[in-house]
Amino acid sequence: MTDAMTLDSYLAAGGVLTNPTNVPPRYRAELMKLMATFVDSELAGAAGFADVINQGPGIKERIAAAKIVLEKTDHADRVLKIMGEFGADTDRYATHHPWTARLDRKADIGATRSEHDMRLAVFNYPISGWTDAVVMNLLMSRAVAEQLAEFSTVSYQPLAEAFRQIAPIEAHHGELALEGAVKLVENGASQDMQDAVDYWWPRVAVSFGRDDPNRFEHLRSLGLRHSTNAALRERWARSADEALKQLGLKSPS
Repeated sequence: MTDAMTLDSYLAAGGVLTNPTNVPPRYRAELMKLMATFVDSELAGAAGFADVINQGPGIKERIAAAKIVLEKTDHADRVLKIMGEFGADTDRYATHHPWTARLDRKADIGATRSEHDMRLAVFNYPISGWTDAVVMNLLMSRAVAEQLAEFSTVSYQPLAEAFRQIAPIEAHHGELALEGAVKLVENGASQDMQDAVDYWWPRVAVSFGRDDPNRFEHLRSLGLRHSTNAALRERWARSADEALKQLGLKSPS
């Protein structure tokens, strides 16, 4: 049995790797792609949300929005430091990409990534005001929860530990979004919120991506995936739908 086969068996059985020196090239490539997607999405998401901080209806809301921007940027930094251990140029990373760049509001790019970075497609769309930001955060925070639950068990131990530390903070962002959404409903913004749900729901849903059975099996054999994209999307849809029902809103049929 070759060393490569031995490593495959080790990872497939739940083994973990702990430093860059024992990571083979094909594993490194997939790990870097996973990390880049997370870092780029956090930086792009923070940049988009930063633009609406001062649209918050009160000081408490603006503090919550600023906190989300700060923490998302910090989460990107945590994972970027791990990327740096694999040779990524962390010094120029934050300023190399146009994190604030957005498409036209009416654009529909499906799951297509930006030509500039690895952000999820949903972070290419502009946020239109405070209500829109709250609804987007409400839906996306639940998607992030499912994604982090998946990535907290990856076979590269330092990254899995980082994701486990990040997960409860991102979950709190969802709690802040729900709190803000409740206030909007109380202030009579239900129709605007439903319009925002109708806009963001399909864009968040597609961020899970399509399922490629061969690719999934490859990632599973490396210990980098355990649930299919469809399973993650279904769990998100149930969680998001439950949150919307609390607000008297509904998911698009």
